[in-house]
Amino acid sequence: VYLFAKHEAIPNEAKGDMQYLILDYAKQMFAQMMHGRMNELAMQPDAPFVEGFVNDGEYFLAKTKGAINGAIIPKEGKMKESVAVLYREMLRAKRHGFTESEYVRARAEYLTQLESAYNERAKVKSQRFCKEYVRHFIDNEPIPGIENEYALMNQLAPNLPVELVNQVVASLMSDSNLVVMAMLPEKEGLTYPNDAEVAQLLAAVAAEDITAYEDKVSNEPLIAEEPAGGKVVKVKEVAFGYKQLTLSNGATVYLKSTDFKADQIMMRAVSKGGQALYDESEAINLSQLTDVIENNGIGNFNTTDLQKVLAGKKANVTPYIDMYREGVVGNSTPKDFETLMQLTYLQFTAPRLDDEAFASYKSKMKAMLENQELDPQTALGDTLVKEFYNNHPRAINMKAADVDKIDDARILEIYKERFANAGDFSFFFTGAIDEAVAIPLIEKYIGGLPTGGKKEKYVDAKLDFQKGQIKNVFDKQMATPSATVYLVYTGKAKYNLKNNLMMSLTKQILDIIYTEEIREKEGGTYGVGTSGTLNNVPKESARLLVMFQTAPELREKLTGMAIDLLNKFAEEGPRQQDLDKVREYMLKKYAENQKENAYWGNQIQNYVIDGFDGYKDYEKILNSITTDDLKKFAKSLLKQGNQIEVSMVGVK
Repeated sequence: VYLFAKHEAIPNEAKGDMQYLILDYAKQMFAQMMHGRMNELAMQPDAPFVEGFVNDGEYFLAKTKGAINGAIIPKEGKMKESVAVLYREMLRAKRHGFTESEYVRARAEYLTQLESAYNERAKVKSQRFCKEYVRHFIDNEPIPGIENEYALMNQLAPNLPVELVNQVVASLMSDSNLVVMAMLPEKEGLTYPNDAEVAQLLAAVAAEDITAYEDKVSNEPLIAEEPAGGKVVKVKEVAFGYKQLTLSNGATVYLKSTDFKADQIMMRAVSKGGQALYDESEAINLSQLTDVIENNGIGNFNTTDLQKVLAGKKANVTPYIDMYREGVVGNSTPKDFETLMQLTYLQFTAPRLDDEAFASYKSKMKAMLENQELDPQTALGDTLVKEFYNNHPRAINMKAADVDKIDDARILEIYKERFANAGDFSFFFTGAIDEAVAIPLIEKYIGGLPTGGKKEKYVDAKLDFQKGQIKNVFDKQMATPSATVYLVYTGKAKYNLKNNLMMSLTKQILDIIYTEEIREKEGGTYGVGTSGTLNNVPKESARLLVMFQTAPELREKLTGMAIDLLNKFAEEGPRQQDLDKVREYMLKKYAENQKENAYWGNQIQNYVIDGFDGYKDYEKILNSITTDDLKKFAKSLLKQGNQIEVSMVGVK
């Protein structure tokens, strides 16, 4: 549901002075502070909505009118309550404004983002400039350049009081010029208010005595008790310019200092193990584990309080437990590296149970999953999982009825088991690292993590694609019928750099072929998507997928074409010009990737964890691949005889 409070638009000719920059800043602060308030409300277990936001901008489809734009996603049957919450919060901001503490956090966040943009000014990609020029040309949005903007706003922002933001919000938000727009599912048993009832609801909220927002802020430090830490006991040079540090607690750290981005340090920590170590009966808990843990916060902070304490800092850490590994990924600026280390320490040592956060999570999950049942794509997803994995207990698509089976206490227990031994993890840091600053902090926080226990290996979860020829074509009622087709080919393939490159070449050349033959010549689809992957965990395998959407009456013909074109590729090989074109692109991307921290993070992780070198001899091997090599590669996959076809056909 959208709620627009319309106001006059700022004329293009009025956007070229200091007043407009200040107005734009005030509107950014408004949006950020409203985001915090709506998130805080959404975290309450009895919240009638899943998500909501409020900002200021253009009015829906019209550039000639501005609006305070509110949007909210109600839980099933809670439209009226959700609209009331949304309008009440908009009026609370208009009538009482924002608190000084909210504004201090929002301003700190803004200035941190501005500083990062300034520090990265020499590495800005053309796409960003292009977008700025378009906005300037179309809407006369100013483009002072980051140097000028950084200098100007660092002078202005600290001297602009919260009262200014409050005055701007009060002046922009109309009490009467409102528009409500709702997009609602047709579902048996669900009824919605009519226009008159919505107007009455808004009038009732406007008549309320709405109190000012109370900002509750914790003064606790992020870590209550500092870790004792450890020491680096061994240092050696390893692959790709990384330095390997062995810490006294047994943890292993890899560092690579780069100058690609002045304000970026990327971190990942990885250990073998994952969900495969647990029984299939744990599938529901395992599928929700990462989201539940992240939703609960860490240490003494729930997610709302954590966001408040981290305001103005650019550091984040996210844990994960996938099928065969567990770990954390994170990033920070050099300035906030200690915060990154503190968050990492807490993710290992201080996961938490939060009954309110868990109740809120379950309530949101139920609401989303109930609505998904109306979407034909849900039926398609269920069928794909069934046919791909033959109803394997680990391959589940959550349903609303499954939500109450989630056990947060068991989730916390599993999480603690997976992160109990930091000595089984490898920690990778790539970016603008000053070793003199970083290593003592690594010693303190990573060196202070608990270790002990065995180093784990991969265990096969037996989550394999079905073998043989499998076909499932089913009908599904749709308002606008269409057909969606998935073709999947699987088999064995040696996991090495040449085969990885041949799979990538095959996928990209097939994209060219399908675009020419099916999209352009037949005009039967907007496009055919392909993907190709090689896996080495838990065992070596290959997978090639072809997917497209079309009209129901064209499905059979285009499916046959897609299969025939792939078979032709395997029998005759690709055209030389297609191979040359894709190879040229891959060599260009290879050169560009070497200036990205994420690329080197992937390379060192693959090398250390799985012994795979995706960098050495890349150009040599890529240049050596012929059309005959690709023909043999595709033929070896197809001749194994494993093809799954799943098609959903829409009917009225």
